[in-house]
Amino acid sequence: WVFLWEKGYQETDSVVSSVTTKVKGVTLTNTSTLGAMIWDVADYVIPPQEENTVFVMTNVILTLNQRQGRCPELPDDETECKVKNNCVPGYVSTHSNGIQTGECVPYNSSIKTCEVFAWCPVEDDYHVPKPAFLQEAENFTILVKNNIWYPKFNFSKRNILPTINSTYLKNCIYDSQTDPFCPIFRLGKIVEAAEQNFQEMAVEGGVMALQINWDCNLDRAASHCVPKYSFRRLDNKDSAHTVSPGYNFRFAKYYKDSNGTESRTLVKAYGIRFDIIVFGKAGKFDVIPTMINIGSGLALFGVATVLCDIVVLYCMKKKYYYREKKYKYVEDYEL
Repeated sequence: WVFLWEKGYQETDSVVSSVTTKVKGVTLTNTSTLGAMIWDVADYVIPPQEENTVFVMTNVILTLNQRQGRCPELPDDETECKVKNNCVPGYVSTHSNGIQTGECVPYNSSIKTCEVFAWCPVEDDYHVPKPAFLQEAENFTILVKNNIWYPKFNFSKRNILPTINSTYLKNCIYDSQTDPFCPIFRLGKIVEAAEQNFQEMAVEGGVMALQINWDCNLDRAASHCVPKYSFRRLDNKDSAHTVSPGYNFRFAKYYKDSNGTESRTLVKAYGIRFDIIVFGKAGKFDVIPTMINIGSGLALFGVATVLCDIVVLYCMKKKYYYREKKYKYVEDYEL
């Protein structure tokens, strides 16, 4: 077990890794609010670069042309009002879009809400677009470049293997059966490999893990040290976790007109964050662990004899029979 399965004759080392990513893909949307609009990498990868992570926006709530001013708050149990006395000047809660002015103003023809000083009009995110705004994102691809190093053995390699040429790299897509070493992954396939539905996940977002395993036996040729890819969903998505599902955040794009008036477009972005997780270990023959494990094995032979004697002489049903055979009783003739 120690020598053959656990390779007790080897010195081991943990992997040191770096990861860079590049997403590609273009899609077209056509809505009554925005009209026909092209979305490319600069629009949906936010931010452009992160450490071992890439976020791809798949759904969005846009609040256009916001300016600082006074406007009605979104209606809920705390903000709906009948008269001015229902609103408290200066009041702000955790979920407020602004600071109340103390006025009660019409939100629509049937509802009045407390007026706030805020970026107006305030964001209405009660209804998440379904299907996802960028549902074509499942056809986007991500190139993962991974460099690894084992310091003890001064061994380094990358997941773009020496056998991969530029022509192959431009045309391949990862497939566990036909292209297991292609470093370009289709987003829909990543989610599918984790037994998830991309279109469902795209609506409210989520977190996926792209795992790269480098387990290398350096007693063999370096060409045998190759990456193994696997995929899983990291955030919980089941009936027991229905509160605040998915993954989203907000950011804004700011503008100034010729008069110097500032406005912004508020973006609530839903999407999938892909975390690239690299792990593994390498082993290589070394005299010291070999001698240590040989010594430990020889010592265990001595312990095994004692343990067997205890079991046979004290625990088994025929312990008296074994005792008679193990020990020979002799008489002292002098007595």
